[in-house]
Amino acid sequence: MAQPTTRAEAIAALTAPGMPYALEDATALGRQVRVFTNAPRSLRALYESTASDRPFLVYQDERMTFAEAWRAASRIGHVLVHDCGVRPGDRVAIAMRNYPEWVLAFCAITGIGAVAVAMNGHWQADELLYGLQDCGAKVVLADAERLARLTQPQVRAALPQLQCLAVRTLERPPGVRALRELTDAVGEVPMPAADIAPDDHATILYTSGSTGHPKGVVSTHRNILSALLSWELDRAVAERVAGLEPPAVPAPQPGTLLAIPLFHVSGLHASYLASYRLQRRVVAMYRWDPEQAAELIARERLTSVNAPAAMTGDLVRVARQKKLSLDTLVTVGGGGAPRAPEQVRQIGASFGQALPNTGWGMTETNAIGTGIGGEDYLARPASAGRCALVLELRIVDETGKTLPAGQRGELLVRGTSVFPGYWNRPDANARSFVDGDWFRTGDVAYIDDDGFLFIVDRIKDLIIRGGENIGCGQVEAALLMHPDVHEAAVYAVPDERMGEEVGATVHGAPGLDAESLRSFLAQHLARFEIPRYIRIAPGPLPRTPSGKILKRQIREDALAEHQGHTAGV
Repeated sequence: MAQPTTRAEAIAALTAPGMPYALEDATALGRQVRVFTNAPRSLRALYESTASDRPFLVYQDERMTFAEAWRAASRIGHVLVHDCGVRPGDRVAIAMRNYPEWVLAFCAITGIGAVAVAMNGHWQADELLYGLQDCGAKVVLADAERLARLTQPQVRAALPQLQCLAVRTLERPPGVRALRELTDAVGEVPMPAADIAPDDHATILYTSGSTGHPKGVVSTHRNILSALLSWELDRAVAERVAGLEPPAVPAPQPGTLLAIPLFHVSGLHASYLASYRLQRRVVAMYRWDPEQAAELIARERLTSVNAPAAMTGDLVRVARQKKLSLDTLVTVGGGGAPRAPEQVRQIGASFGQALPNTGWGMTETNAIGTGIGGEDYLARPASAGRCALVLELRIVDETGKTLPAGQRGELLVRGTSVFPGYWNRPDANARSFVDGDWFRTGDVAYIDDDGFLFIVDRIKDLIIRGGENIGCGQVEAALLMHPDVHEAAVYAVPDERMGEEVGATVHGAPGLDAESLRSFLAQHLARFEIPRYIRIAPGPLPRTPSGKILKRQIREDALAEHQGHTAGV
C-alpha cells in the first residue's frame, strides 16, 4: 500500500501538466473554463479509441464486444446519412427501452455529428409530439410501444416529414421502415466521415420544469466528456488519498447494471458512457425488478450499480430478505434524489464489500456537480459531497450576494460541464443564467467549512419521484383539461420508498371522482406523473388577495388528511 496523501496534494499531482488528468484554462462557448488537456475531441473519438474485443453490451442472451458495437453503430450511421439524409447538426430522436439498439443508435447519431435527442420513454402521444416538434427531429428510432404512440393520427398529421425507423417489432404501419432490414442491406461499412468540434451540440435531453412543457437541455461533446473524465479524476484522487496502489495482476473486467432509463443523465452518462474508458460491461434490464437485479448482479458478477434511492432501497431489502451478500459489488451509486441517511448505513452493512456513493448533479450539468462516497459518505450521509474540479459552486441570498459557509441560500454552478442553454428557449436562459455564466439550480443548499454540499430544499415547484422530475405545472395543466375540473393544485407527498409521490387537490363539478380523473390523465401524462393521491375539495381552492392559489396551505391540509387516514388504518 502506498503512502496516503492529502486531498489537495493528490489533486495537484494528478492534474499537473503532463499527467493524464492535466487541467488547463480555456475558452469554451465564450466562457472561461478548466478543461482536461487530454480529453477526447468528441464522443466519436471516445468510441473509436475504445473499440476493443472486450465484452461490452449484455441484454438477456445477447452479447456484444466494444468492437462489435462500434461496427453495428457504423451501419446505423451509414443508414442515417445515406438512407435518411441526416447531416451534422440534424436532430435524431431515440424513443425506446434500454435495448442494445438504444446504445448503438446514440453512438451512431453522435458519431456522425448529429444531435441525439433522448425522448422520455414514459411519454404519451401528446408529450412525444411536443418533444419531436420542439427539437425539429428529422428521424426517430422507436420500439413497438413508442411506435404505437407515434403513429396515432394526431401525431402523424402533425409530423408528416418525420422518418420513423422501427426497432424490435414485426408490425409496421405504412411509411415506417425497419432499422434491422436497412442495416442488414448495407453490410460492413465504416462510420461516415464527420469533422466534430468539442463545442458542437451532441445531445438534447428533456427535463421537467416547474411550469409548462419540458425544456430541451442541449449539451456539447466537451460538456459530456468533461463529466466522464471528472468522475475518473474523482476516483483517482480518492485512491491516492487512501494510499491504494494499482493491482499487481490485472483485475477482472468490471461490470455495471444498467437499471436507469438511458434518457436520464444517470443512465446515459454514469452507467453507459462512463463504461467506454473503463472498458466495463453494461448489463441492461428490460424494466426494474429488484429480484432480477440481484440475480443479474450475482450471475454476471457485476461490480457496480447506479440508481435512485427507491431502487437501491429495493436492492437492500432483497439482499437482506434472501441473505445475499452480492459480494462482487464494489460501489452502489445514487443520484436523482437524496437517500435517507438510514439507507446509506444499510448499504454499507448489507453487501459484502460495497460502499455507497452519491452526488448532486443535474441534466443541465451533465450529471456531475458534487460527489461523495465510502467513509466520507457514511460519516456525512446527508451530504451530496465536494465540488467537481471542473466546476464552481456558490451559495447566494435573494439579492445575489454570496453567502459564507454554513448559511443557506440558492445554489449556483458554473464550469465546463454546464450546458450552453435550453433549446429554443431564450426566455428560460435569461432567467436561468446570472452574472454571465452562473446557472441557477433552484436548490436551497449550504456548504460547510470542509467544502461539503448539503441540499436542504427546492425553490422550483418540482416533485422528484424516484429520480424522475415532475413539473407541478404540467400535471396541473393536464388536470385542467378535464371538462369537469375548475381548479387544481399539485404538490409533493412524502413517500418512504419513492422519496415523493404526486398529490393533487381539485375542485370541480359535482360527481367528480379520483378514478375517472386518473383514467383521463392516462391519455395525457406518463404513468409516473399521474397523481397517486387526489383530494376532491368541497369548494373553491383558497387564494391570496392577488388571486394566486395558496398551494402551501392546500398541501398542508391534504397531508394532514392523508396522515389522519393512515393513522386510522
